Amino acid sequence: MAVPINLHPQYITNDNGEKVSVILSMKEFTSILEDVEDLTIVAERKHKKTSSHTSFIEELSENLYHENNKRN
Repeated sequence: MAVPINLHPQYITNDNGEKVSVILSMKEFTSILEDVEDLTIVAERKHKKTSSHTSFIEELSENLYHENNKRN
């Protein structure tokens, strides 16, 4: 996830001085959108099964071994 950025919002107010909208730079807005996308992915994967790093490497090695044997 990205490092938090220092936001510099500008506000649009109504006739009563109440904030009704916000303006951000494109850089700030894009950074926030990327963070939201990252958090969405994390939330979607929250209940998925995980495996250890060792198991993952073993699985990759096995797949590579089988792929190389298919070519020969």
